[in-house]
Amino acid sequence: MLGETFKALSDKTRRDILLMLKDRDMSAGEIAQRFSTTHATISHHLKMLRDTGLVSVERQGQSIIYSLNTTVFQDLLTWFVNFKGQEGDL
Repeated sequence: MLGETFKALSDKTRRDILLMLKDRDMSAGEIAQRFSTTHATISHHLKMLRDTGLVSVERQGQSIIYSLNTTVFQDLLTWFVNFKGQEGDL
């Protein structure tokens, strides 16, 4: 799963979406409005972020609200710290 998470983070549009969600939760429509690409393309990016656990979703009426899942970021930071700690052991 870590590989898929890094793949998700490798795309600038997905990183931009994550930065937007850092400030507040947003609906798919609000996110899509900020980009000059199709809603289908943004939907694909949101699906990848959702599938990797970087964002969580909640239905509110007819809207789907996306929020940042900080737990995954904490797991990534732990991985980086452990990786750095093992550097001298190699």
